Formats: sequence, structure tokens, C-alpha cells
Amino acid sequence: MPRAAQAVRLLAGLGLLFALSVSLATGWGSLPFWYVPLLALAVAASQLAAVHLQRGGHRWTFSLTESALAAALVLGPGAWTVLAVGAGVALAQTVRHQPRHKREYDVAQLVVATALAQALAGSLDGGLLAAGAGMAVFWLVNDVLVALAVSLTSSRPFHSLVVSGAPRSALRTAGSCSIGLLAGYLVLEAPVGLFGLLVPLALLWSSYGQQSSRSAEVRLFAELARGQERESERSFDSSAQVVVTAAARLLGGADVELVLLAADGPVCYAGDETGVLERRRVGSAIFDEPWVMKALGERGPSLGREASRPYVSAVLGRSVSPRAVLRARRTAGATAFDRNELRLTEVLIAQAESWLSVAEPADRSQDAAPALMLLSESARRLAHLAESTGAVGDIVDELHLVEQAVACLLGATALSGTRPPPAVARAVPPRPQAGWTSTGVLS
Repeated sequence: MPRAAQAVRLLAGLGLLFALSVSLATGWGSLPFWYVPLLALAVAASQLAAVHLQRGGHRWTFSLTESALAAALVLGPGAWTVLAVGAGVALAQTVRHQPRHKREYDVAQLVVATALAQALAGSLDGGLLAAGAGMAVFWLVNDVLVALAVSLTSSRPFHSLVVSGAPRSALRTAGSCSIGLLAGYLVLEAPVGLFGLLVPLALLWSSYGQQSSRSAEVRLFAELARGQERESERSFDSSAQVVVTAAARLLGGADVELVLLAADGPVCYAGDETGVLERRRVGSAIFDEPWVMKALGERGPSLGREASRPYVSAVLGRSVSPRAVLRARRTAGATAFDRNELRLTEVLIAQAESWLSVAEPADRSQDAAPALMLLSESARRLAHLAESTGAVGDIVDELHLVEQAVACLLGATALSGTRPPPAVARAVPPRPQAGWTSTGVLS
């Protein structure tokens, strides 16, 4: 096991021991045991419905776990909340098939934060203000432990991670906690009023999802625009390289394969966020590959795991005449692709189809550019001669030039199909292994 993973598991073990000691010191609390499965199910549901938002190289996770915990602290702090949160997070991480060391650390991280939050709320004799103070401690401890895990697995400075992530996580926690505190108060004073919280909860969750989608679409469009700037002429080859790089960056540093159905046979591109690392001609046997057959058999993008590597695959173009087949995979044991990334894949596919569909005419214009330029100049000179009542001989000479340019254009168009595609640079530095973090941060 890598040294960073061992350090993370050791930290998780120490955190669980610390949370156990705090829970024994504070006691169970005043609520009956059946509150434990209720809170555990609420935490598990909020974890499974989490929304991911990527900013720069970070992938932040937003969930309503704080809302459920804040409501529980209003009802009655105690060690029962620690047990419920730990069980809920473990259930959600197991359902999502997270790696073992990540699952252990996520449970320990939230259990420690919950233990300290309920201890402070209990020492203040409970109530709304005590629960609010406890949730402030929960945010602080959780943020510090997340930054610590990121620092251990990515060798990034601990203090910079805390400072950079604190404002955004504080704002998110405040929004989630306010709904939870209100829910706890309504349970005690006016239970029927809980139905009024359904709309704010749905709007809050929807706003996170929309923000995530917009952020990812902006990254996609920016990446395609940068690819267009890098390529002076648009061709199938250059467009395929841009699509591979954009997919790798959009889907969280995945390794991407693209099988392009070119006119002279299929071509396979492989690369990551640094660019295309390999381009090779492949025979028709590529269509016998299990992942290609599965992608062609699906109606849209599909998710799954292959040899413990999570993947998402899709077909570009219509099912009866596909243009390409794409697959993005993460490293073995990494976080699985979720429903949000499935929607982003659909956006990527729509843009990639239009990107590849306009490449063929540009392929021909590469050889035809000199003839087209000559035709443009001749048309301008002919217009000038017509306006200035030029000599007939000059007009005839210009028409001869137009005739020659048309012949060149026809020849370039006929020969453009035989021009080999440009070579792909292979001197690309190897991508460092993506580090694991509890928030899914990308190295």
C-alpha cells in the first residue's frame, strides 16, 4: 500500500479512537435509540444525493448532511448522533463502492467532527444557539481534516488548502445548517410546518446541481475553444485530439480512449488531461472489444466498472451511423462516476459530435487554401476592372487566371482524401498518479 494511504488509514484509526473517547465522556443523550436509524438513513440519503462542483483543480462535494445533523442537535445532543452519522456515511460509501481507505477516512472524519459538535452543544444545554455553535465546530473540524487528507495525498501545503477552501465551505455549511436548525425547531414547536421546508430543500439541492452543470459546461466550452485556437486547420485528427483532452479534463482527470470511424478505417486515440499520448490504426477487430460492443448497444452514455476501474462510455453520432466510440476510465479503486458526470458526458457528446462533423470540409480546405486565395484576389481585380472600364485584354487575362485557379481547386479537392493525417507528438511528460482525497480533489 502507498505510504500516503497508510498515513490516511492511521489518521482515520486515531480519529475513531478520539471520537469514541469523547462520546463516552458526553454520554448517550436523552433521545431513544430509534432516532439512530432515522438519522443514519437521512445522512446516507444526503451523501448519495451529493452534488460535485469543480473549481480549478479541486472537486468539492456538497450534501445536506449538515442539515440532518443540525436538526438532530436541536432535538437533543448526545453520543447517539455520533453513532448515527458514522453508520449513515459508512452505508453511503459502501453503496458507492468507494475504496476502503477512503471509506474509512470519510467515516472517521465526520465522526470526529460530529463528536466535538455534539459535545459543545451538550455543554451549552442544547437549544438553537447551542446547536448552531456545535455546527460551527463541525465545519471547522471537518474542513481541517479534509485539508489534512489532501495534503498527505498530494504533497500540497496544508495551510494553503485550509485558507483556499474555508470561505466556500463555510458559506455552504451555513446555508445547509440554517435549514436543519429550522427543521429541528419545527419538530419541537410546529411539526406540520416541516412540509414547508420541502420546497427550500429541493431548491437548495437543485441550485447545487445547476451550479455544478454550468461550471462543467463552461470548462468544456473553454477547453474546446483552446483547442480551436491551437489548431489552425480543423481536421478529423486534430478535432479528435481536442475531444480526448476535453473529455479527460471534464471528467476529473480520467484516461480516455476514442475510436474514430474514419473513411479509411478506424483510428484509436488514447490520452489524458495532458493531451493525446497515443494514436494508432486499428482493424475491424476493435468492434469485438467488450467495451465497444457495450457502448454501441446502449441508447446513451453508460456507467460501470471494469477490473475495479470505474468507466463511462458513449457513442458519438446516431446509432445507425456512429462517428466514434468514447470511453473514460479512472484508476483502479477510484471514485465511481455518478449521475452528475453522466449528464456532463451527454453535454460533451453533443459538443463533440458538432466538433467532428465540421472537420471534414476543413480537411479539404487545407490543400485548397492557395487556390481559394487566388480566386478571391481575381474576383477583387475583376470588380475593379469593371468599375474603371478597364481594357478588354486585361479582363481576358484575369479570366485566364480564374480558370487556372479553378483547375487548381478541383485538383486539390480530388487529392485531399489521400493526404495522410498529421503525426501526433509523443514526447508528452507522463501524468502523475492522481492522489486520493476525501473530497475527490484532483492532483
